Amino acid sequence: MEGSNKCGFLGYLFLLLVLLPVMCYSQDNFVYSRATYYGSPDCYGTPSGACGFGEFGRTVNDGNVAAVSYLYRNGSGCGACYQVRCTNPKYCSGSGAIVVVTDHGEGDYTDFILSPRAYAKMAHPNTALQLFSYGVVDVEFRRVSCQYPYYNTLKFKVHEHSRFPDYLAILIIYVAGKNDITAVELWQEDCNEWKGMRRSHGAVWDMANPPKDNIKLRFQVSGSMGYGNWIVANNALPSYWKPGVAYDTDINLY
Repeated sequence: MEGSNKCGFLGYLFLLLVLLPVMCYSQDNFVYSRATYYGSPDCYGTPSGACGFGEFGRTVNDGNVAAVSYLYRNGSGCGACYQVRCTNPKYCSGSGAIVVVTDHGEGDYTDFILSPRAYAKMAHPNTALQLFSYGVVDVEFRRVSCQYPYYNTLKFKVHEHSRFPDYLAILIIYVAGKNDITAVELWQEDCNEWKGMRRSHGAVWDMANPPKDNIKLRFQVSGSMGYGNWIVANNALPSYWKPGVAYDTDINLY
């Protein structure tokens, strides 16, 4: 009986050790890491980030953006929002910065490479220069819901590299909440079926020879809207879509 109790206790302890990181993450606890910043002529983000956002990735969230390492998750982490705050109480505020992931990168054992605006936002008033002098700082971070006060609904942006009508690449931007876009499909009317788009890179989804009429699409969401849910946009793009144009929707993921 004593041996059986011991095995049961060891089994419980093993299960607890396995589940503890998941439990902590699910409760939105902060995770300790390090962060640095990259150079920028105007302190905003970069339009050439790995997520493929272009100019949107430079200015979204007022330029408070970041490149991440493992949080990039082969592009599915693009557009995710995190609260990042440094831990030195002499220079660092308690609220830190809310950043949007727009790029992939890693530095000196860092999880975040912040735009200068985001890095400065972690500091107390009038202490940003001292924080910049460190170069790399200890931080804690957690994922938070993305909120875009001036954009209550998401948009489908046709990537600039698209070529009408033979090649279509799109981005789904202003994705609110804590949601990842894990798949995108277009409706093929002639075949009467959904056809998957390819994740070209980052947040860019593409397809050669897309449907010729108004484009109906659906995308799969995992996160605060549920896991594996498909959301349908019946008229996502007009039949004569144009590269570089972002098309409005009535879809809200809050």
